[in-house]
Amino acid sequence: MTETLQVEIIKAEAMDAAAIALWRDWSTTNPDLASPYFRWDYTEIASRICPGAAVAVFRRGGRIVGFFPHQRRGGAVQPLGAPMNDYHGVIAGDGETIGLEDVAQLLKARSLNVPGWIGAGEAGEERQTVKVTMPPQGYGAWYVERRSTFGKYYKDKERARRSLEAELGAIRVEGEVRDDALLDHLIDLKAAQYRRSGLHDIFACGWTRKLLHALMNDQREDFGASLAVMYAQDTLVAIEFSLHAGQHFHFWFPAYEPSLARCSPGILLSMDTMQLAGARGFRTFDFGFEGEHYKKYFCNARQTVREAVVTRPGLGQAVGDVAFGLLGKAGRGEALRTSLRRRWATIEACEASAVGRARGAAVAARSAVNKMASKKKGPARVAHA
Repeated sequence: MTETLQVEIIKAEAMDAAAIALWRDWSTTNPDLASPYFRWDYTEIASRICPGAAVAVFRRGGRIVGFFPHQRRGGAVQPLGAPMNDYHGVIAGDGETIGLEDVAQLLKARSLNVPGWIGAGEAGEERQTVKVTMPPQGYGAWYVERRSTFGKYYKDKERARRSLEAELGAIRVEGEVRDDALLDHLIDLKAAQYRRSGLHDIFACGWTRKLLHALMNDQREDFGASLAVMYAQDTLVAIEFSLHAGQHFHFWFPAYEPSLARCSPGILLSMDTMQLAGARGFRTFDFGFEGEHYKKYFCNARQTVREAVVTRPGLGQAVGDVAFGLLGKAGRGEALRTSLRRRWATIEACEASAVGRARGAAVAARSAVNKMASKKKGPARVAHA
């Protein structure tokens, strides 16, 4: 007979050495938990920064069988560090299954929103993330295989590199950079990109910016975060912030000089970063969710995750927040509903106060309506041009 699953909600700083040792063992021996987001180090650092941070400790018969780091926004629960946490699930030992629905029920969440759940669960739908699994021979062997498979694409990138050098000067890439000013520059570039796109600026709330700085400045023996920076002569042309642990390297926040888009500086930086990091022993390079066109030319492996919103029985699809109602009025259709749901998840995770969430939802609703109106008027404007 299976013992009843019980949960205790505690702060990360209350975890004792034995529990942390279990966490470290499970996250480093289970291949499904290879992402840096599952490491105790990520939770320990993020818990100092993220509003509403806590750890669910699951037990059977008094014995610890799993952990789930998370944050609360009123009655809503998200993975710790959302909306920036790309992978999440229960950190548990072999043979222990604690499903998505179990977690939502035990945490008594009004809603549990997970865009990249790894582990058991029935709610929501499957999505794919994509990766480069480096062969034992290293980057050179990977590049030869990719170039033979996608010759036209890689020849184009080789031409782009030559063009960039001809225009601005010799290219150099620096890896393992930890510079607060450069990180702020990257964050400012990303924030401007979000605003241009009509998306919620995830860095406007403040704590998300602090989290990236904290991760970068608190380096551990087998865990850390750093920048890779590409220069052409003395001009910064591309920059990317990544998280890494063990042999797993997770590309996280990239940005490049928009005026040089024809030279693909962001793609060139990713390639050079893999070469540098591969030489340091990294073997898996995670590019997150599939979607961007370039990823199919890079990635040779994938992982299935679940995107879901589990609501408390009786609430149906309603999130129970006035702000979501503002978003819901912006339009109809499944694709639009999915887009609005994702927008709301980002706003809810970023904004720790109800006022902030309502304000963010109102701005997002206006942006969605304006974008729809612009699409409807688009052909007419072209015709009169």
